[in-house]
Amino acid sequence: MISAPVTIGSGETPRLAFTKDQTGREIYDLVRADLAKVEDEFCQQSVSSVRPITEIGQYLQVSGGKRLRPALLLLSAKMCGYEGHSAIRLGAVMELIHTATLIHDDVIDEAETRRGHPSTNSRWGNHTSVLAGDWLYMQAFNIALAERNFKILDILIGLTQVMVEGELLQLSQLKRMEIGEDDYLELVYRKTACLFSACLRLGALLGKVSEESELKLASYGTNLGLAFQVIDDLLDFTSSEETLGKPIGSDLREGKITLPLIYLLPKCRPEEAQKIARVLQEGGFHSIQFEEILELIERYDILQAARRKAQYFAELAGRSLDGIPESPYRDALRSLADFIVERQY
Repeated sequence: MISAPVTIGSGETPRLAFTKDQTGREIYDLVRADLAKVEDEFCQQSVSSVRPITEIGQYLQVSGGKRLRPALLLLSAKMCGYEGHSAIRLGAVMELIHTATLIHDDVIDEAETRRGHPSTNSRWGNHTSVLAGDWLYMQAFNIALAERNFKILDILIGLTQVMVEGELLQLSQLKRMEIGEDDYLELVYRKTACLFSACLRLGALLGKVSEESELKLASYGTNLGLAFQVIDDLLDFTSSEETLGKPIGSDLREGKITLPLIYLLPKCRPEEAQKIARVLQEGGFHSIQFEEILELIERYDILQAARRKAQYFAELAGRSLDGIPESPYRDALRSLADFIVERQY
């Protein structure tokens, strides 16, 4: 169990009670001041003497993002009793790593938009974008070195290796309709959930809690990340371009078989499955329209099945926190799992 006391800078425990119905804003309120510091750190650390790198860093910062990953690290650190600049610095490290992965993903996917704005590769080209992503990775490790903590570096090195393996695994799975749920979940772990897990582990590490507590928080992060990505893949079919900041149906257009399609294919008739195959072959919605695929997903009640899987992982995340002392931060993490399943963007 976590033995470190839970405190904030003033020495007072926040008097904010969380319920299952709390909003994302309420959750973020606990770390909003520190997130602003993370934002400042990110801005300072993404400046380079090479102008395109600075331009890309500033462009991505302005285009925004939920900053969920540094928020998770901050919540974990505070829950474990840590208050200090290392959490700010490592929050920026995780956002730099996340940003680098987005740049590389957009290059690989030939994406034209990101969060409603032109993607970096569409503005600066593939070569510059790849190198800028590489620089952000290296800068993240350069910042982490200042902690002089080998365990932090072990976590970050392992994380980066797993994420690169995930990218290669995804490339090997493109346009393959035989992808199963286990294959999908392994890919989601490597590309998304491992980063969530690392954020929680780093927070625990700063709080110097027991290995048991660190593993509990790592498990929470993994399951939260799985739930997050399942919902993300579901929203690719049900949301709008204005809400997502990218065209709907992007995953299928890019040749990715996600959980809704994995659940759909065994249920639909051969001629219906052929529609999905044609989209994959054509690399877009040309002879088959997106609405035809969405109609199949709705007809076979696939959306509810995918949402139930996300709820399953959210429940596992919540149970991972059992045995950890009550605090506003633990309650926020528990509620965050429910919030993520219900999100619409």
